[in-house]
Amino acid sequence: AVTVAPNPSHLEFVNPVVEGMVRAKQEVIRDREHAHVLPLLLHGDAAFAGQGIVAETLHLSALHGYRTGGTIHIVVNNQIGFTTLPEDARSSTYATDVAKMVHAPALHVNGDDPDAVAYVASLALEYRQKFKKDVVIDLVCYRRWGHNETDEPSYTQPLMYARIKNHPSAASLYGEKLVREGTVTQEALDALWAAKKAEMQSEGEEAKTPFAAIERREPRAPAPVDASAMWGRLKTTLKALGTIPDGLEIHPKLVPFVKKRLELLEGKGDVDWATAESLAWGTLLLEGVSVRLSGQDSGRGTFSQRHAVLHDVRTQKEYKPLTAVAPTGVRFRVYDSLLSENAVMGFEYGYSVADHHTLVMWEAQFGDFMNGAQVIIDQFITGSETKWGQPCSLVLLLPHGFEGQGPEHSSARIERFLMLAAQDNIRVAYPSTPASYFHLLRFQGREPVEKPLVVFTPKSLLRHPRCLSSLTELAEGRFEPVLDDRVVEPAAARRLVLCSGKVYFDLLKAREEARRQDVAILRVERLYPFPSVELEAALLRYAQGASLVWCQEEPRNMGAWRFVRERFLDGDVLASGRQLEYAGRAAS
Repeated sequence: AVTVAPNPSHLEFVNPVVEGMVRAKQEVIRDREHAHVLPLLLHGDAAFAGQGIVAETLHLSALHGYRTGGTIHIVVNNQIGFTTLPEDARSSTYATDVAKMVHAPALHVNGDDPDAVAYVASLALEYRQKFKKDVVIDLVCYRRWGHNETDEPSYTQPLMYARIKNHPSAASLYGEKLVREGTVTQEALDALWAAKKAEMQSEGEEAKTPFAAIERREPRAPAPVDASAMWGRLKTTLKALGTIPDGLEIHPKLVPFVKKRLELLEGKGDVDWATAESLAWGTLLLEGVSVRLSGQDSGRGTFSQRHAVLHDVRTQKEYKPLTAVAPTGVRFRVYDSLLSENAVMGFEYGYSVADHHTLVMWEAQFGDFMNGAQVIIDQFITGSETKWGQPCSLVLLLPHGFEGQGPEHSSARIERFLMLAAQDNIRVAYPSTPASYFHLLRFQGREPVEKPLVVFTPKSLLRHPRCLSSLTELAEGRFEPVLDDRVVEPAAARRLVLCSGKVYFDLLKAREEARRQDVAILRVERLYPFPSVELEAALLRYAQGASLVWCQEEPRNMGAWRFVRERFLDGDVLASGRQLEYAGRAAS
């Protein structure tokens, strides 16, 4: 079977997507030798030499978490890129020279010689299957017409196109060769041509659907998990997280980290962010949902909070505690990626669209690093279902928060994702508690309707003394898109402050320091789809005369402010005559 990956008009950006799709298919059928699913990528000469995503994807080829056993690259070398000639398009001799970085052989072949092309294709396949490495075919040919139907190439390449105009096509040359050699008669050749053209015309007219059937998750809702069963799964997961195998000597500073998780089994302490994350993964694994996380430093976590992979200090041997709870056939994978956002996010997107039974996550080292993969976000993740009918359940974990680090490493650009949000194409959340995060991840792993999920994750809150949840909230709770104030009496509230994420704890501290009992703080945990019904229900609990404020730490022209205000202006939320005001930084 042949699967063709949908590709936007962004040249080479489909490359890592295909690699991710192939890796997923290989793992589903347990093709550990990478022998039964083959990635084949078609390139243009100018794009192969000019697009950086090509080099990034080549660098994936031998990495443990991303290798697919070699890719066959076919470069259709027209010796021109739109109107740009090779001398202006690259500094290397050959368009394929970028592949030398991974020692991939380049097989240069004349496109006017079909026999030679067939031989080279066979040789490339044999090389890939034997050595499990990338190989490149440089198909040297030409572009007979312009870049598109209306383009006139002789404006910029008059000499080149004068020669092409008088040059017989590859099919004509090969036909003449066959007649000259006596392989076929001219009459038989003409009949073959006529029959083939008629067949192609008929196929084009009879085609009814533009796409092959797209695989999806099972449409039925997952079986509900009662509190008793969830308690059992939480305890099983905590035991695995708190158990170090005999003979494994972990770093001394991690001993209290592991011990704290065991103490939760004894009813001591509460659940922090990283533990809630691990518990979400562990309970999903126990329910048969595989888990895959990759990104820069994701094993340990940028902020040394996760430690999903433990290392023996004497041997460097790795141990993943959650593998102990994964049933046979269910996979738990955590990979530290190469220093690339574009290729790795594209790879994980491809993996998620090919494997519908795995919770697939890409994590940014800092949230603003997602800028480096904007094409993948715009052209694939947020639009794939609308454009191609291709569902995607990829999770983007983006550390976000203004914590004195300056213009870099602060903002994951909430506003940018909300600008892309429409027609229920994505889910966008900025949870404020470990329990919210726990239930959000579990929902994403179990929900039959697949949508990408963007989560703005914390930095300082990872160790904030008040950013904790009880095991009961995990076992017996559920994801709440709006969290109402649990302290202030509704009748006493004179001001209602809406917020999302980290700023809640700043507001909580300020309210306590000012000893204000007339300010209620409501948290919007999910920004899109916007929880209009839930928010309206919460607001109705308060007096109509109470003022209404949206507070955020992002500048006024960023964050969720304008998106939230529009929900009120459009009447999605009936605020009982209240006008939503703004509290936060000025535009910047």
